Amino acid sequence: MTRKPLKSKVLAISMISACSLFSTSLLAGDWPQWRGENRDDISTETGLLKSWPSSGPKKVWLSEEGGLGYAGFSVVDGKLFTMGLIDGKCNLLAFDANTGKRLWSTSFGGHFKNKWGDGPRATPSVSDGLVYALAASGELLCAKASDGSKVWSKSLVKDFKGRVPGWGYCESVLVDGDQVVCTPGGSKGGGLMVALDKKSGKTNWTSKAFPDGAQYSSIVPIVHNGERQYVQLTQKALSGVRASDGKLLWQSDWTGRTAVIPTPIYSDGHVYIASGYGVGCKLVKIGNNSPSDVYVNKVMKNHHGGVIKVGDHLYGYSDGGGWLCQDFTSGEMVWNEKKAFRKGAIACADGQFYLLEESTGNVVLIDVSSKGWKERGRFQLSPQTTQRSPSGKVWTHPVISNGKLYLRDQEILYCFDIKA
Repeated sequence: MTRKPLKSKVLAISMISACSLFSTSLLAGDWPQWRGENRDDISTETGLLKSWPSSGPKKVWLSEEGGLGYAGFSVVDGKLFTMGLIDGKCNLLAFDANTGKRLWSTSFGGHFKNKWGDGPRATPSVSDGLVYALAASGELLCAKASDGSKVWSKSLVKDFKGRVPGWGYCESVLVDGDQVVCTPGGSKGGGLMVALDKKSGKTNWTSKAFPDGAQYSSIVPIVHNGERQYVQLTQKALSGVRASDGKLLWQSDWTGRTAVIPTPIYSDGHVYIASGYGVGCKLVKIGNNSPSDVYVNKVMKNHHGGVIKVGDHLYGYSDGGGWLCQDFTSGEMVWNEKKAFRKGAIACADGQFYLLEESTGNVVLIDVSSKGWKERGRFQLSPQTTQRSPSGKVWTHPVISNGKLYLRDQEILYCFDIKA
């Protein structure tokens, strides 16, 4: 492990955002969308295990009914929602979050094929008794959380002339107030963002906000200078769009390569972004909707495992740099660890990180610390799927909800008890 001198700072771990993204009331431990309630991948839960036995935490249940794909989990009111490819169709699925029993399945999308693995990639979003799911081929479904019955549907390709990106639509749609927001993309005349009425699917507005088509990142809602905005990253730009009407408010150039995937991080008037394929990261000061770069460097070349901001620091996996801690304000590397654990995804809860190694299915627990890597236990997912594409890996991000850790390897869903 290499380490640089630390500045004299106190690590302040803020687990609760000042602004909730959902209009519905949620249980404290619920996880209603991609990266959790505040799209920061930080669970607000406490009272979790601070270390694991050698065999790992207790497995509560395992299901082999998840279908193929890399779709993530949302957990609300005792139900776990995800998607999977079953019998050649994309299905929205609901399970009992405590027992693993499959409650219902609703078919709504086509068979997206890809050498890295077929099936859906996104995470369903849950709000006010409705579930919103985007298939890799662009079908968007709104269904009742109670029984999976269809409320409305749209096609990002047919209805909005969107263009399916090479690895399929991976964006997890945002439910913000009374509207559902997503990025159909397209190519001619600028990339498209749309806002739909969440109950009817009626179009509220469309916005040709981007210089290029859809990529693989998901929208982050922010309030800046008293105005609500939607921030999205595409291959050529980071953009801020007014939530009320889709007007482009600001834009900052980006030189993404091949694919840009990690979700932007907003904090105190600044937006942080990162990309893989050797690109790196940057911090943008929005100002009065006049963005300026604070730094651009290659410290964090995060491919798709995610970056999390806790206190004054960022944590994630950087291609070539390993797992590392980066100073949010300066962009400097604080520490990195190349040998203990290989590339993968990250989630945070109760002062600890849950890391999933993509190539092996190993899971490790480490402390949230700007002082270095401190491991508190590890185990390996077992059994693992035999249906994964030879080019695919264990790519579904970990989710912590109501004292449980949820993981996935294609059709196999795992639930572990992590309550102290």
